[in-house]
Amino acid sequence: MRYATAIFEIAKENNDLAGLETGINDLAAALGESADLRDLIASPLISRAEQESAISAVADKMDLHAILRNTLALMAQKRRLFVVPQLVQVLRNMLADERGEVTADVASAKALTKTQLEKLSKTLSERVGKTVTINATVDESLIGGLVVKVGSKMIDSSIRSKLNSLQNAMKEVG
Repeated sequence: MRYATAIFEIAKENNDLAGLETGINDLAAALGESADLRDLIASPLISRAEQESAISAVADKMDLHAILRNTLALMAQKRRLFVVPQLVQVLRNMLADERGEVTADVASAKALTKTQLEKLSKTLSERVGKTVTINATVDESLIGGLVVKVGSKMIDSSIRSKLNSLQNAMKEVG
């Protein structure tokens, strides 16, 4: 994503990756909490000028990083505000990568204990060669086991997937 790369490079040149991260986290929190803000970035009914003045006002009120503020205004002018959630995610990934970290999305049938999370994080860190932060979610439809996604790699050891493959094998036999 061009916007993310430009924002990241400018913040890096200015030795302000920490400030950028704070701004991204604030923006992500605001998107999570405000239906009005989500409507603002997604609605095709709001004119470019209205989107730009509204997002600039929000950025000023939140005291967002100047790079973010300017980029959001530019994105409004170009009718690209709807990609802000992806922008936030890409920037978070770039910042984590810069620190030698990676996030693993882990889905399990039941909530994992702190010990299980620590063991999984350690095992994944050894495999990936980076510090792994785990984003854990519960998906009761898995029945048991785990679905782990690190970057573009996915490991599905869930009982649901094993049952599905067994069911497919039985169809081929019958």
